[in-house]
Amino acid sequence: MLEVSQELILAALWETLYMVSASLLFGALIGIPLGILLVVTRKGHILENRVIFSILNPIVNIFRSIPFIILLVAIIPFTRFIVGTTIGTTAAIVPLVLHIGPYMARLVENSLLEVNEGIIEAAQAMGASKTQIVFRFLIPEAFPSLILSLTTVTIGLIGATAMAGAIGGGGLGDLAITYGYQRFSTITIVVTVVLLIIIVQGIQSLGNIIERKIRRV
Repeated sequence: MLEVSQELILAALWETLYMVSASLLFGALIGIPLGILLVVTRKGHILENRVIFSILNPIVNIFRSIPFIILLVAIIPFTRFIVGTTIGTTAAIVPLVLHIGPYMARLVENSLLEVNEGIIEAAQAMGASKTQIVFRFLIPEAFPSLILSLTTVTIGLIGATAMAGAIGGGGLGDLAITYGYQRFSTITIVVTVVLLIIIVQGIQSLGNIIERKIRRV
């Protein structure tokens, strides 16, 4: 029985890591460009465009306003269209990406807005193009803050994957609900919570270490 429990726990741990890594990858492909656009198209910035900003800003706000558990259910038809099913770890990645993408965009936006305007002015004075300003000045200056933002996003994803387990998304959340809550296994819940704490603490510590090293460079 102990051996079976260990196998289930390891399988659930792998599913959680799979969901987090895949969602983080696809979420970054949406969130990072979106965050950059929210900065450079705002009033007074290098690519000021009121139309684009007025469209993107409310879209991000709308998705960020929807609790993940509601988004999970609301886009079931879309999830089925994308992956062909609404159950399992792969299906859970679709709502996770739509949940974390706008969230990451806001964090990226905040990190980039922290960059001193004098750096942008100096880049313009040196004749840098708008693309060079973004990728050679803006992003490098905000990189330590972006690392912390990425750390926050990853931890948020871990919590979201636990909620995804409530509707059969797999992972540690599903294990806690199916075997811990529904079958009254206290030890399963304790082990699940401990594993989640270890993962979160490990990611936060790693993010802090990387951020400190970058700032010292």
